[in-house]
Amino acid sequence: MLHLLIHLDRAEGPMTSEAAAAMLGTNAVVVRRTLAGLREAGIVRSTKGHAGGWTLSRPLDDLRMLDVYKALGEPRIFAIGLADPAPQCLVEQAVNASMSEALHRAERLLVEQLSTITLGDIAADFDRRLRGHLEGRAEHA
Repeated sequence: MLHLLIHLDRAEGPMTSEAAAAMLGTNAVVVRRTLAGLREAGIVRSTKGHAGGWTLSRPLDDLRMLDVYKALGEPRIFAIGLADPAPQCLVEQAVNASMSEALHRAERLLVEQLSTITLGDIAADFDRRLRGHLEGRAEHA
């Protein structure tokens, strides 16, 4: 979604769900469902009709990665988890306690980091990379 939001910022007008889906390699229904959550959070807006589509509601510099994470329902960050959440084995209980604490600390640290990065920061990094890429191509031409 971060990728799409930056493209929405750069688009010359509203982007349809179909165009966004083609760009992301997914289904337009998935795009609409996901963007609906972002719309409820005030990150994007949609307009209906022939020239309709999705646009940003706020400038990239006013959007933090944490805003998007929250708007998406705070999805699970780590794919790893406890093998057995209620084990009888005391060793497994000790392992679970350590893993749970480590995962909670890591998640808190990541969420804290997400609050410090704006989508404007990401777009500026893209712009720097693009300039470097274009300069490199010009040198080899």
